[in-house]
Amino acid sequence: MSGFVFSEKPIEIASGDGVYVTDTNGTEYLDFGASYACTPVGHCHPEVVDAATSQLEELMYVQASYPHAARTALYERLAEVGPVDVDNVWLCNSGTEANEAALKFARHATGREKIVATKQGFHGRTMGSLATTWKQKYKRGFEPLAGGVEFVEYGDADAMREAVDEETAAVIIEPLQGEGGINPVSTDYLQAVRVATATSGAALVLDEIQTGLGRTGDLWAADRHDVVPDILTTAKGLGSGLPIGATLCRDWIAEDAGNHGSTFSGGPVVSAAAGATLDVIEREALPEHADEVGAYLRGRVEERLGDDVRDVRGDGLMIGIEVKRGSNRLLRDLAIDHRILALPAGRTVVRLLPPLTIEREHADAVVDALAEVIG
Repeated sequence: MSGFVFSEKPIEIASGDGVYVTDTNGTEYLDFGASYACTPVGHCHPEVVDAATSQLEELMYVQASYPHAARTALYERLAEVGPVDVDNVWLCNSGTEANEAALKFARHATGREKIVATKQGFHGRTMGSLATTWKQKYKRGFEPLAGGVEFVEYGDADAMREAVDEETAAVIIEPLQGEGGINPVSTDYLQAVRVATATSGAALVLDEIQTGLGRTGDLWAADRHDVVPDILTTAKGLGSGLPIGATLCRDWIAEDAGNHGSTFSGGPVVSAAAGATLDVIEREALPEHADEVGAYLRGRVEERLGDDVRDVRGDGLMIGIEVKRGSNRLLRDLAIDHRILALPAGRTVVRLLPPLTIEREHADAVVDALAEVIG
């Protein structure tokens, strides 16, 4: 019996190494999806594997009320690398849980109910996070969801200023929309959102589940836009594929965050893996590398494909290519004919989220394949 939620792809992955995965037939694929950005340092990076394995052999799990060195070290590491003063850390198991915590913390700290979110935004599939996710296809059959959510146009500063008022607990926003189609916004816009929330006393929640950890060319997109949120959420690549998320908060949020908990908050094994992942990202300067190779890749796509695509957009190695027909068949052709794995972002956008360790030759291979399947 197969899983009843996910529709399975006709490629059974057996192993991974760096920027490649191999299926059960021995066919190797260049992985430009990284399972939705979950392997920023590549598949099975030796340092991450060693950290997780060593911890696994000592202690698989102890609940977070008992201090543990790997968990404590991760708290300290995330506080150190987070945006300035966003240094209180809550650990969980996924991005949607990180956003659930953010919404709960914001409501408790402000004593308010209203949440402002953006059209085309995606924040997760649990009931609270789903309420702030835009597309109806994710919500159908699950209503009623958490109330008090208002949606505004992404990138429209005037609409945001009008929506954020003294009843607003939080604005939750992606600094570059992923699932919604790889939609960037300007620094001016994000700074206007920051001003609107600060003026009204609402919390600014930056959802960096997909944009964080160097993906957009800086460790955090918040840094790229010189915006300091009240709450920042991260997950996906934090554990190099092991399930972990984190909610980072300013003092005023953490001091009145209320009662929240999770049995598996920051287990020793995933904490060790996350610490090693952060070490590799910093030591190998992967945000800067993503910025350089991403700019090269976007430039090559624009040069090679030209009028054959509607748009090429993104930052770093978070890239969307808007094509003139549905993306599903194109993605299938990339996988079957060219042994390249990529992702959709909506019906007509090809999403590229490779490991941050790719080189120019990998980018060239993808551009050559795209030119063939699109042309």
